Amino acid sequence: MKREASTIAKNKKAFHEYDILETYEAGIELTGTEVRSLRENHCQLTDCFAIIRGGEVWLHNVHIPPYANGNIANPDPDRKRKLLLHKRQIRFLQEQVKEKGMALVPIKMYFKENSLVKVELGVARGKKLHDKRASMAERDSRREIERALKERSR
Repeated sequence: MKREASTIAKNKKAFHEYDILETYEAGIELTGTEVRSLRENHCQLTDCFAIIRGGEVWLHNVHIPPYANGNIANPDPDRKRKLLLHKRQIRFLQEQVKEKGMALVPIKMYFKENSLVKVELGVARGKKLHDKRASMAERDSRREIERALKERSR
């Protein structure tokens, strides 16, 4: 039985802190109780990041709380988790991240149609303070325009 894709967690802070240039879909290595905890939508992606070490991509600071009905074999909620990508993709990402100011940032975690947990990974460039202010001003002006159009159409 196929299910439709459902979002577990989003990293909204990433869009404020970074300019996302490219996105990649990666699998993630999890234990059974972690998947059950994710099914209950328990996950926190704020302040998380990805690092490439020894030809492997590792996800740091993702908090998946222990499964409520689990046993003493529950893994550490803040452990490093391995992301699953093709070797060619990892090499390409490594070249992109070597540039100054570039980072690998998890954008969202979701279940795919076949019930596999996937992480959307973004190659991002950090924003400066004035860039953040400009994007906030742009977002506010867009809201004002939408409000005005909504009022006008009534």
